[in-house]
Amino acid sequence: MRNFLTSFLLALSFTHVMGQKFHSDNGNGTYTNPVIAADFPDPDVILVNDTYYMVSTTMFIFPGVTIIKSKDLVNWEYCSNAVPRFDVSKCYNLDSCNRYRHGQWATSLKYNNGKFYLLFITLDEGGFLGMAEKAEGPWEIRKLPKGFYDPGLFFDEDGKIYVAHGYGKISITELNPDFSPKTNDSLVYTGNIRGGLEGMHVYRINSYYYLYGTYGGRDGIQVALRSKNIYGPYEQKVVIYDTTKGINFGIHQGALIKTQSGEWWTMLFVDSGPFGRFPSLQPVTWKDGWPMVGINGKAVTTYKKPNVKKTYPVKTFPTSDEFNSKTLGMQWGWNHNPDPTNWSLLQRPGHLRITAGKVVTNLREATNMLTQRSFTYYDDAYATAVTTKLDATKMKDGDVAGLAVFQDPYAYIGIKQINGTKYIVMVNNGKMIDSIAIDQSMIYFRTIASNATNKANFQYSLDGNTYLPLGNELRMRFSLTIFTGNKFCLFNYPTEQIGGYVDFDWFRMKPYKLNN
Repeated sequence: MRNFLTSFLLALSFTHVMGQKFHSDNGNGTYTNPVIAADFPDPDVILVNDTYYMVSTTMFIFPGVTIIKSKDLVNWEYCSNAVPRFDVSKCYNLDSCNRYRHGQWATSLKYNNGKFYLLFITLDEGGFLGMAEKAEGPWEIRKLPKGFYDPGLFFDEDGKIYVAHGYGKISITELNPDFSPKTNDSLVYTGNIRGGLEGMHVYRINSYYYLYGTYGGRDGIQVALRSKNIYGPYEQKVVIYDTTKGINFGIHQGALIKTQSGEWWTMLFVDSGPFGRFPSLQPVTWKDGWPMVGINGKAVTTYKKPNVKKTYPVKTFPTSDEFNSKTLGMQWGWNHNPDPTNWSLLQRPGHLRITAGKVVTNLREATNMLTQRSFTYYDDAYATAVTTKLDATKMKDGDVAGLAVFQDPYAYIGIKQINGTKYIVMVNNGKMIDSIAIDQSMIYFRTIASNATNKANFQYSLDGNTYLPLGNELRMRFSLTIFTGNKFCLFNYPTEQIGGYVDFDWFRMKPYKLNN
C-alpha cells in the first residue's frame, strides 16, 4: 500500500500557485458560482445601508453562527461569530454526549429600527434570539419560550412581528415584542409537490406577502408562496428546479435580495460534495408577480456582477495562520465548546498550544479540536493542501496530536506517544492504518484533499522539505451524521492521562496541482 501511495503522490507536484483562483470575482465585471467555495449553508442575506450581511448554519462549531459581510454580494469577508459558545447542555462540552448534526440551524437575519436580529433553533434546546446594534457585535443571545423550525422572522409595516416556520406544513405565528408567541400557530400551507417543504423567508413586496422556501434535498426545489394576507390563502410557484449535473445541481434554500440599483437577486446553496454546501448567487427576474431564478429556468455559472452603483476590490477569506496574534482569527471554530484552560496563544507566543484535557478514546470525543472550513478552488485540477508544523516535546504517554480531515468518516495523521516513544500514525475512521517510530519531536504534517475527487491523502516530513506519504486514502463523504462539510482540524487528546501539550507553529492552506 505504501509503495502505491508513494507512486501516486510523486505524480503530484506541490505548487505555490498564489495566483490560482480562490475567489469568485473574475476581475472583469463578472463572477463565477459558487460565490463562496466553502461550507456556508442555509444563507439568509439582508442589505443595511450599503452593506450586505449573510448568516449561515454552523451547528456544533463555536464560536459559531457566522456572519459575513459584502459590499457587492460577490466579495465577502468575516464580520462576526455571534455565539461564542453554548452552555445550555453538557452535550456541547462533549460530556458523554454530543451535538453532531444538531445545534444551530437555518437562522433568520433581520434589521429593524436600528437593531440586528437573529432567530434560530437547536433541535434539542429550542428557540434562541440574538440582538445587536452592529453586526460586528457584541451579540446578546437569549433563549425563547418557544422555538420555531427553520424560522423566517418578519417585521411588518404596521409594527407587528411574525414568524413563518414548519416542515411540510408551514405555519404563521404572531409574536409579542419579547418574541414570545402572541397567537397560536396558524397553518397557512401544506406542501404538495413532495415532502419536506421548509426554510421559509418572509417578504412583503408590493401588495403581496411572499414565503420563499424549498422542498429540500440534494435536488432541491425552490418555490415562492404568495398571498395578499399574511395568513393566506397562499398560491405556489416553482421559481427554479435545476437538476443539471454540475455546480448548480439542486440549487435551493436562501434569501431574496434587492440591490441599491433596484436589481433583484437570490442567494441559495448547492450540496457541493464533501466540502459541504456552497452559496450560489443567482439573478432574479419578476414575471407576473413571481421571482423567477436564473436565466430561462437554469441557474447561472458565470454572470455579470450585481449593480451596486460602485466597484469594490476583490476579497479572499483568510485561511492560513502563523499564530502570531493574541486571538484566533474568525475563520477558526472549535468542535463543540472549547475548554479555555487547555489552549493558549500566549503561553508560547507565535504558537497555538493545545493541552490534553480530558481522557477519551477517539477523535470524535476530543475536546479542543480546532477546525476550519475546507475551501476549494475554481479549477478541479487543484486540490487543497494544508500543512502544519508541530512540536510534540511535552506529550505524555497515550497522547495523540496532529492534523485531521473530519466528517464521517474521518482520518488523521499525527503523533502518538507510547511508553516514551513517539510514533507517526495514520488513522482512517478509527482504524490504525500505519505507524513509524521517530526519535524527534519536531514534525510536519500535510493533507491533500480534493472536493472534486472526494479523496484526501496524508503526508509527513521530518525536515519541512521532503514529504512522505503514510497510510491510505480517505474517501470523504458529506454524511448527515455530522451535517457540516469536511473540516481541517488541529488536535491533541489523551487516552491515558491529562496534562501533556503540543505547540502548533503554523497552519497553511494552498492549492495543490493534480497532475493526472
